[in-house]
Amino acid sequence: MNANPRPRRLLHSLLALCALAAFAGFVALGNWQVERRAWKLELIERVEARVAAPATAPPVRADWPSVSRDSDEYRHVLLRGRFLPQLDTRVASATELGTGYWILSPLQLGDGSTVLVNRGFVHQGDEPAPVPAGEVAVSGLLRISEPGGGVLRDNVQGENRWYSRDVAAIAKARGLDDVAPYFVDAAADTAGSPGGAGPVGGLTVIQFHNSHLVYAITWYGLALMVAGAVVLVRREARRRSP
Repeated sequence: MNANPRPRRLLHSLLALCALAAFAGFVALGNWQVERRAWKLELIERVEARVAAPATAPPVRADWPSVSRDSDEYRHVLLRGRFLPQLDTRVASATELGTGYWILSPLQLGDGSTVLVNRGFVHQGDEPAPVPAGEVAVSGLLRISEPGGGVLRDNVQGENRWYSRDVAAIAKARGLDDVAPYFVDAAADTAGSPGGAGPVGGLTVIQFHNSHLVYAITWYGLALMVAGAVVLVRREARRRSP
């Protein structure tokens, strides 16, 4: 006497629905990664165009609220103003030259606002060159503030220990008002960044993590594996059926 086939059919139906849901989910994730890859490639193209473009004036006060990573980071800008002396801030860093510090110095512009300038890198134990006197022109790349601290270490404002270029916190610690919400990585050999013992400018690393194609292939591969498993199960079921 044959067993009731209904429970078995119900189980097969449930498994088929689960497989269909998994297949659709993997395909959707693959499509999302393809879209992300297109967005990332477009972003890289925009950034490369900003870096290579002639230097322009930085965003003014009225534009500060709209400054963003997508629209402004790595813009090639030219600042004109006067460095405020004895207000340097050291921020721990690791560069192609070794470990040491970025030197951030406030530059007061003609309209009275202030921009923090990352004058460049100095090794541990080295003293940076003082800021130049008088009005200067500083060229470099606009960067977005890095609030909070580094990956594993928080900034400790009270102890003057900095692990990220947190514009708002540094401005507060130095008693600065009317400070732009971004900073500028100075170019090599621009005013305030003489090279030599430091600060050494021009060390900005422009790098974007772009593994979206690998992720897309992975998700699509999983979708194919699910489809292949369903085919094999159906073949085996047919082989065993009387």
